[in-house]
Amino acid sequence: MKVEEAYVFEVSGERLDLALARAMGVSRVKAQSWIRGGYVRVGGEVVTKAARRLTGERVEVNVPPEAPAGVEAEDLAVDILYEDGDMVVVNKPAGMITHPAPGVTSGTLVNALLGRWVEPGGGAVRPGIVHRLDKETSGVIVVARHEAALRRLAEAFKQRFVFKRYLALTEGVPANTTVIAPIGRHPVHRFKMHTGGIKARYAETDFEVVAETGGRALVEARPHTGRTHQIRVHLKHLHTPIWSDPLYGRPSPHIERLALHAYELRVPHPKSGKIMSFTAPVPADMTRAWEAAGGVWPDGLQRAGDSR
Repeated sequence: MKVEEAYVFEVSGERLDLALARAMGVSRVKAQSWIRGGYVRVGGEVVTKAARRLTGERVEVNVPPEAPAGVEAEDLAVDILYEDGDMVVVNKPAGMITHPAPGVTSGTLVNALLGRWVEPGGGAVRPGIVHRLDKETSGVIVVARHEAALRRLAEAFKQRFVFKRYLALTEGVPANTTVIAPIGRHPVHRFKMHTGGIKARYAETDFEVVAETGGRALVEARPHTGRTHQIRVHLKHLHTPIWSDPLYGRPSPHIERLALHAYELRVPHPKSGKIMSFTAPVPADMTRAWEAAGGVWPDGLQRAGDSR
């Protein structure tokens, strides 16, 4: 089974099987079976040797949709935009991590969905994370409710049958342009990505300025690929970083978190194949920030509190 970027982590100085077992909360034997089965990539390449020593590379684990052991169901409020027996679409708030990670096993979107879904007989449904949003990015995210839906949604993302539209507040006004600039790991700062970085992969994003005020812009971003930090890195590449981006920009007096919102997602339904469109109203902190900087919120872009 192929699932695009089902789980990602980075570790340095450990054997692959030990690092994988710790990160995923599974036994070393299970971790080794995943490695032998070709489910694990290190630096973008499939690795089948459990003893491989890690040096900080990106590790991607493509396994069936199971929540790691130790991840508990939690009663957390989530804004459901759509739900059926195959998938759920959520308006993720800023500050919520999508999936448990090393050292983080509570307060995530997966914890919230585990608490929401119960199968007949009391068994928990394991959410299948198809794609991710950064912790401080708000907006639309789709989650599969079973393995077959996960496979089909993951394939739709892989084949680029999905349309994604984001809104960002930027320092400076970028050109209306398409950026084609490969993205890889930063050669010095391991938590940052970089255009032309280590093992860079093709990345493409369309940018369009929606509004301007005082040398700042409200920008629409439409990524065609799904690289880590893609929109953030491409806007930095254009010398117009996002407000309050802790990695690629600088603090803003108007908003404390990364001013990036996943506004719209169009995706084929995993069962019917029908294209479905979902919009998440822009949260109040972003609209207030834009207005505090002197901007006028454009007609046609839905804000939190507007009628849906």
